[in-house]
Amino acid sequence: MLGSHVGLGGKEQFLGSVQEALSYGADTFMVYTGAPQNTRRKDLSEMRIPEAKALMAESGIKEFVVHAPYIINLGNTVKPENFDFGVEFLREELRRTEAMGSTTLVLHPGAHVGEGEDTGIMQIIKGLNLVLDADTKVRIALETMAGKGSEIGTSFAQLARIYDGVTHNNKLRLCLDTCHLNDAGYNVKDDFEGVLAEMERYFPINQVACIHLNDSKNDQGAAKDRHENIGFGTIGFDRLCAITRMPEFADTPIILETPYMSAEEGGKDRTYPPYKAEIAMLRAGVFNPELRKAVVG
Repeated sequence: MLGSHVGLGGKEQFLGSVQEALSYGADTFMVYTGAPQNTRRKDLSEMRIPEAKALMAESGIKEFVVHAPYIINLGNTVKPENFDFGVEFLREELRRTEAMGSTTLVLHPGAHVGEGEDTGIMQIIKGLNLVLDADTKVRIALETMAGKGSEIGTSFAQLARIYDGVTHNNKLRLCLDTCHLNDAGYNVKDDFEGVLAEMERYFPINQVACIHLNDSKNDQGAAKDRHENIGFGTIGFDRLCAITRMPEFADTPIILETPYMSAEEGGKDRTYPPYKAEIAMLRAGVFNPELRKAVVG
């Protein structure tokens, strides 16, 4: 399954998200339940969820994923009020994700904000134990992180420590981000099979709930987290295309989070989503160095 991040807003709300995914030729997608940088959320009754579900059923989209907002940091011990806010907001995001019809909520594990890896990991475990119970319907997919700042989740060993501390860890999954893995030091470009072998020291392959397929602007190990368009970065088209064809991930949502492309139009710079062109390129298995022209049309 191949898709991209899509927006949510305006009068179409979630129905518009599904329509956007279909316009890119996608058969899956990822969406936030509101702006990722703030707490403003539409009531579920206003989000046109029944119409969106009907369109997905009609169009053959069987699975999509939701991404939790960046403002949640379960690793924060410096400001207890921020941790408490993160726990409550994550509870609400789980409720909204279930109502929208997804079983996967992607979460950045958190950052220790200067207090050290061990402290951050224990705080993340505490937060997850507060929101997950035996009746939780949605799986939280912990995303592999690039190592920017004090991020936790930059290695499979760190993520395994979180799993080990969570009581209901059958409700946890993984989200592999190719740019983040590269920037954290894993050799995605030349030895992705080795990356998966390292992962399988800690997790079976079926723990991967989704993949964020992104090229990187950075060299391996840069710890910077700057996404690049498919084939234009340091990972390269061949490797990223090969990941979409791996039988292990045939039923796994693979999501593009690549940057919008800019071009001048009418004397002004405009930005354009690259996803329709990138999805077509990946499905054809042929890199198009003229991607920008294909995107702008």
